[in-house]
Amino acid sequence: MLKILKYSFYDLIRSRWSYVYFAFYLLLSFVLLFLNNDLSKAVITLMNVIIIIVPLIGTIFGAMYYYNSKEFTELLLAQPLKRSSIFLGQYLGVAISLSMSLILGLGLPFIFYGLFKSNSIWDFSLLIITGALLSFVFTALAFNIALSNENKIKGFGYAILLWLFLAIIYDGLFLMSLILFEDYPLDKLSLVGTMLNPIDLSRTLILLKLDISALLGYTGAIFKQFFGTNLGLVISFIMLSLWIIFPVIRIVYKAKRKDF
Repeated sequence: MLKILKYSFYDLIRSRWSYVYFAFYLLLSFVLLFLNNDLSKAVITLMNVIIIIVPLIGTIFGAMYYYNSKEFTELLLAQPLKRSSIFLGQYLGVAISLSMSLILGLGLPFIFYGLFKSNSIWDFSLLIITGALLSFVFTALAFNIALSNENKIKGFGYAILLWLFLAIIYDGLFLMSLILFEDYPLDKLSLVGTMLNPIDLSRTLILLKLDISALLGYTGAIFKQFFGTNLGLVISFIMLSLWIIFPVIRIVYKAKRKDF
């Protein structure tokens, strides 16, 4: 698995799209910090970008890598190798390369502008960790979709639809449910609804860490009470980890039973 991971990682690192992805964050960070030397405000702006872009790139790259390396995968399957090792190695190679591009692209400009001497270092660290976790989450979801659909066009369609649902449609449905049932206690519904969407969960964590929970609107006080505590922070990271673990388990399950 480690050899396949290393191959997948170096294969993606040599890809021009990885450089484009790295350069995008590098340029974005330098521009934001050049226009505004306040690191805290730059973190808030980056949060709005990362919450949308990272899941989208993870979804596209995950599905694209699976379909483009299909012939090589079939060659590996003909060797005395475990299927789980092949697909987990490929998945980890994609997810780690995307996370590395994100961390370096955002980290280098902030370090250059004195991140380690600023009080914003913990907020920025949370932003980076959340972004890396989202890369692992949506790459795993993309691999699941690709494994379940032989048709490349259909697989890409489902992958983009998943991102669109979690990034945009889910919030609209969630808001409508809160409005329709405003006469009922919505504390637990709000918490559960947030935890069932990794994008909303990540956004909530960052906003609360930055102490701007008023932007969360109707359920801001509830989130502040729960997610603002250390226990809430731990549980939130556990939920994000489960969003990685369960799709990875399904990758292994699907790979062992799939007829290639």
